[in-house]
Amino acid sequence: MRSPDTQQPGLFSYVSVEERVPATHPIRTLRVLVDALLLELNDELARRYSNVGRPSIPPEHLLRASVLQVVYSVRSERLLMEQLNYNLLFRWFVGLNVDDRVWDHSTFSFNRERLFDERIAQRFFENTVLLARLQELVSDEHFSVDGTLLEAWASHKSFRRKDGNDDEDGGDFRGQKRGNDTHASTSDPDARLVRKSSGHQARLGYLANVLMENRNGLLIGVDVRIASGTGERDGALALLDAAGVGVGASLGADRGYDTREFVNSLLARGIAPHIARHISRRRSAVDGRTAHSRGYAMSQQARKRIEQGFGWVKTVGDLRKLPVVGLARVRAWATWNFAAYNLIRLGGIGGWWTPAPT
Repeated sequence: MRSPDTQQPGLFSYVSVEERVPATHPIRTLRVLVDALLLELNDELARRYSNVGRPSIPPEHLLRASVLQVVYSVRSERLLMEQLNYNLLFRWFVGLNVDDRVWDHSTFSFNRERLFDERIAQRFFENTVLLARLQELVSDEHFSVDGTLLEAWASHKSFRRKDGNDDEDGGDFRGQKRGNDTHASTSDPDARLVRKSSGHQARLGYLANVLMENRNGLLIGVDVRIASGTGERDGALALLDAAGVGVGASLGADRGYDTREFVNSLLARGIAPHIARHISRRRSAVDGRTAHSRGYAMSQQARKRIEQGFGWVKTVGDLRKLPVVGLARVRAWATWNFAAYNLIRLGGIGGWWTPAPT
């Protein structure tokens, strides 16, 4: 017998959110890893909250929601709250029951200084690296480094003269010579006018450098700084020192790092410079003996994998155009995105993460 097409709203539900999530869904393993990483942050979170007063939203809920925003390419916190309102998968991951009220999107703004700063993001990222080390997935000898430009949340119209001698709306800048020495953005003063290479359009942005181990392509260091002509090489040395990379290691990089000063800095640290040779109208700083070694060829192959991380954070992640302004906030959000990439990379290595519908 055919049943009528009617819908009777129920007053009660006897099925928990836990039962709604398939047992084989990859987000279950991701939740286990994220919970383990957040547990390591418990002492840091405890110091940021008072022992008296009105109970707040658990910080773990907000941080798990931010992981979802990056992993599932949710464009804004407003849309993230919309998803949490009806998406049972998201509710389960964050820690909400079916009847729990979803907080307002402005809660992220109110808690940005408390929870989404550089220290929390850096510790979360470092814990992803520690997790990989415990599984013996990280190389201690062979590394690669590269940098990418992050487009700032600021337009060319905001790039005005520092002395104030500019037109009213900043839109008529044709024929004007503009530079970082004489101009600055009114929307994001820390952003700099940079271009990826000659022939590319100049944009306001920041420079992000990452250090990758070559065994499984996991990122072990992130450095975000104000963009400059030497920012990539300066950031690379800072990452090597922070990671404790020293004698006996090798570093792969593109030809933009092939300068006498940078190569000498690597040699002084006992690191083999497996850098692509820049021989167009100049002499390479990398000697021929190194360039013809087997290890050099392997490093040149492995270093290209670093582009997968950049591609992920700018397509799946939230770094195609920065949603925050100021160097401190950009550092925190970029580091958070790269930490999410490491988790997904671990899922790919372990075979438990595959793109799944929400």
